[in-house]
Amino acid sequence: MINPRGTRRRLAITILAVFAIVAVFVIRLVDIQVVRAAELTDEASQRRTGTVTTYGVRGSILDANGVVLADSVERFNITAAPNNFDKALKLGTTWMRKDGELVKVPVAEAVEAVANAIDEKSADLYSTLTADPSSSFVYLTKSVTLKVFKKVRDLNIGWIYSELNPARTYPSGSIAGNLVGYVGTEGAQAGVELTSNSCLAATNGKSTFESSRDGVRMPGSTIVQTQAKDGGDVELTIDADLQWYAQQALAEQGTALGAEWATATVVEVKTGRMVVAADWPYIDPNDRSTFDSFGGGSRLFAAPFEPGSIIKVATFAALLNAGKITPSTPVTVPGRYTDGLPAGASIKDAWAHDTINLTATGVLMNSSNIGTAILGTNLTKQQRHDALTSFGFNKKTEVGFNGESSGIVKPVDQTDAITAVTQEFGQGMSATSAQVASMYQTLGNGGVRMPLTLVDGCRQADGTLTDQPSPTGTRVVSEYAANTTVQMMETVASQGSLKNVLTIPGYRVAAKTGTAQVAENGRYGSDRIVSVAGLVPAENPEYAIVVTFAKPDTMKTSAAAAPTFNAIMKQVIKTFRITPSTTPAPSLPLTW
Repeated sequence: MINPRGTRRRLAITILAVFAIVAVFVIRLVDIQVVRAAELTDEASQRRTGTVTTYGVRGSILDANGVVLADSVERFNITAAPNNFDKALKLGTTWMRKDGELVKVPVAEAVEAVANAIDEKSADLYSTLTADPSSSFVYLTKSVTLKVFKKVRDLNIGWIYSELNPARTYPSGSIAGNLVGYVGTEGAQAGVELTSNSCLAATNGKSTFESSRDGVRMPGSTIVQTQAKDGGDVELTIDADLQWYAQQALAEQGTALGAEWATATVVEVKTGRMVVAADWPYIDPNDRSTFDSFGGGSRLFAAPFEPGSIIKVATFAALLNAGKITPSTPVTVPGRYTDGLPAGASIKDAWAHDTINLTATGVLMNSSNIGTAILGTNLTKQQRHDALTSFGFNKKTEVGFNGESSGIVKPVDQTDAITAVTQEFGQGMSATSAQVASMYQTLGNGGVRMPLTLVDGCRQADGTLTDQPSPTGTRVVSEYAANTTVQMMETVASQGSLKNVLTIPGYRVAAKTGTAQVAENGRYGSDRIVSVAGLVPAENPEYAIVVTFAKPDTMKTSAAAAPTFNAIMKQVIKTFRITPSTTPAPSLPLTW
């Protein structure tokens, strides 16, 4: 017979037990879903979610015709999850693709396979993987090629990952290497890479993914958190072919002369665009051993020097502009000049002579320091100073190249009596090759100075060109003064001592030579800096060319620079198909 009281007791106990069990589950559920929800969610996320950087591609640097001077190539970082490696290590085996099949292998074998693929020592790799077993990320190697990446990927090891990391390459090598600069481990370091970094730089993104318990990334689980953005392309004004030609011409003559360095500049007269800006010795951004004291920069912008007689044209243009002379103004030129100089000081010409009668044109053609000093007395010291600074000396060019120098033209109140005169013919002051080229551009452009430009703009991903320069010309001297100075310069090419080297059949050439003494320890020694600068065609100049060699051993006059000037000018004529001259040069008297 069933006892009702016992049945009720057992039922009550059962119900209480059920309630107790349910209460335990409810309490546990509340603890998991409410009390510790955030903590457990974060822990689960850390265990199953990984974050990777997605790299944008840095923009390219191109010449004026689209030739690639700097580009980005696919490179990969090989990474690992030490915490997942630690799990495999404890098990003693891990999954790896071997002979085309996914099989379990000893962990040591997998480490050896990865080490061989990335060309590292397995012992070093093991140390990296075990340095922090709790870490979920570590780099095994960076910037490996696609070939190496494929080797690692094909191993199909769960705790090995990879990420795309574009690297910099310079396919044109040393062509315009002094301008391009380079990107190092700390980012853009020199040249256009640095000065145009705001255009070139990419913006990296971020993605997350989920992985299985054994660390294998789960397909289809990647979520882009921040989209990567590629950089823009920088378009230069440089013509790579002409730049290469100029670099080769400088190297050939520089080596023959035993020179220390050399520069060549070609500027489009109407616009101020630099189509050649060459240095020798040249720099290859792919090879750091070629970098000089400018750290991959450009001597043409960064190394001021006393330019010598190529500066005289600024003095003559200022005199013509002020109405103080004409091309036929007579000058009596003695063998030595002492007027206004301290006792014992004197100025002489590069060649010994008695008193001679030259016109202003003859003074320029013969590059007479004495004649220039005499004519310069028609201007005040301030006017002579302003004649130089108005052409852009004593300040950096508008290019804004990294490491650029402003050169030196001392203020009048800091200029002694000798320097006030010698500055008129390029001694006692300093300038960069870029500044000198800017002066000749101004004279060729009828006295209007256009800001030098090296970058045409930033080509965005949608094809639009931004950051374009909007150069506004500044009148320095009158059109008459500029054009007359150019006509006087023609006599250097047609009647001077270097006429056989400087002339180009069918073309009128305006030129000026320069041989400057080099100061060392406060005194001028035997070293020289030699230059030839000029314009073509003289009747309507299209391009200004300046060539300079520093401290040549075998020939220490401007004759050393003349062949290279001539060769580059001929190449400029061919490249830009300059029309031959159709009118003769004016006949200007040299003596009286």
